Parts: sequence; structure tokens; C-alpha cells
Amino acid sequence: MEIVYHIGAHGTDDGWIVRALLKNRGTLEAMGVAVPAPKLYRQVLPKVAKSLKSGQVVDDAQHVLLDAVLDVENAQRVIFSHDSLVCFPANVISEHGFYSMAPQRIEAYSNLFPAATKEFYLALVNPATLIPSLIDLPAGGTYERIMGQTRPTEIRWSSTIRRILAYHPDVNLTVWCHEDVPLIWPEILRALAGLGAEDALEGDFDVLTALMTEEGMTKFKAYLEAHPPRTLAQRRRITTAFLEKYAKPEELEAELDLPGWTEELLRQVTSNYEDDCAEIATMAGVTFIQP
Repeated sequence: MEIVYHIGAHGTDDGWIVRALLKNRGTLEAMGVAVPAPKLYRQVLPKVAKSLKSGQVVDDAQHVLLDAVLDVENAQRVIFSHDSLVCFPANVISEHGFYSMAPQRIEAYSNLFPAATKEFYLALVNPATLIPSLIDLPAGGTYERIMGQTRPTEIRWSSTIRRILAYHPDVNLTVWCHEDVPLIWPEILRALAGLGAEDALEGDFDVLTALMTEEGMTKFKAYLEAHPPRTLAQRRRITTAFLEKYAKPEELEAELDLPGWTEELLRQVTSNYEDDCAEIATMAGVTFIQP
């Protein structure tokens, strides 16, 4: 069995992945891929993982857990997706670090199904975008509560990923930048489902439909039908061109309203994030989906 965990980051998905995959439920189930509803496990999985620590679940417990979340017989690949599988929003930034619980939780989730192949998926996101998302989430809090004594420039994804790899060097980890999702959305869905680029799925246009005007989407689909892209790079160039021309104005405007943040601080945090992503893309053991 293959167990897939999509673990965040917070504010980067809002259920988009599960909804898109559920559009293909019949197709995926025929392939042995199960996509349980998050409400069935978003509370249970963290509790079980927390109780495990370094132990492993006994076979009976594994079966009970799967029976509770699956309505598919003979599932060979199970996809769990929720941004609080690692921690709640209020605990993302702490005195112990950025997503400090990630290494231990990944180890615990691996122990849930010790005989299975485990895959972990994580969207990176600019901290300047992440912090407002954490504040707005129900289990978040005020800026002061979220940040504590941590300075914005101390939030580094590269440190988090290095800790994960050091704690669990054999982890099967796939990451991408949230900012790139409009260009790589089909690849993300197929990676999670364990499918190839040639496999057809519904939902390929979900993200673009939310970002682009109705006129733009109509023209975009017509263009793709008349001029099918021969490569991923070509499709991404076409997508970029249509987004530049037809993106909804409100999707392009993002106001920064965080206490004490200046334009200079924003540039520094963004520069750090870009450096982190470039470094992570070179790390052994990490698969980086990028345009």
C-alpha cells in the first residue's frame, strides 16, 4: 500500500486538492486510489500520531483506522490531505522554530503504516503571505500571538526542510512553491494521485478558473484546443501569457498590513524565501515541482 500525506502549508490549499481529486473519484477508485474526506481523519490522524511518538501502530489498529476512513475496497494508494496534520496555525511559528513539529510528525505518520510506502507533499509559501493566512484561520490568532519573539527574517523554509531530512533521511518528500501553483497544478494533482502526465483528470483548470476572468478562460481553453501544447514548457508559457492578460484584478492585488512591516522588510523576507526555494531545489531527497 502507498500512503500519501499532503501536509500544508497553511493557507495554500483550502481543500482545492481534495475537491479536484474527488471529481475523479470513479476513475481513481478503479485504479486503487482512495481519497477519503478530510473530516474523517483531520482530528483522528494527529491524535494517533501524537500518541505514537517513536512506536508503531499494531496491525489491528491500522485496520481500524483504515476502516474508519475508507469506503473503497482493496485501496492500493490512500491520500490524506489537511494543512493541520503537522500542527495548528498558532504553532507554526514558535520559540522552537518554524514548523518545528514537522520532523517528529512525519516520523509518526510514517510509523502509522510501517509496511507501506509513504509519500509527503508540502507547498512552500512566502512568509509574507503565510503570516496573514495564519492570522485569518480559525485556530490562528493575533499577529503577536503568531509571531511571539520570532523576527520575520528568521523564518526560513530551508531550515525546516533540513531538519526534516536530518530527522528522517529516507523520507519521500515532494515540494513546490505556492506561487507557482497556477502553472503546475496538473502536475501536482497527478503526483499526489500517482499518475503520469498522460493520464487524463478532471480539475486541471480549477485554479485558473478562480484566477482568470470568464472571457479569459473561454479564450484560453479555445486556444489550447486549437493549438495543443507539445511540451509542459510550452503549456506553461501559454498559461503565463493568458494570466498576464486576463487575471482578475483582485487576484493580482495583495495589501500588506502587518505591524512593523516596511517595504524593506518585505523585500528581505521575499529574498530569503527565494533563496530558500533555490536551495531546497538542490537538496538530495527532495523532489521539487517547478515550472
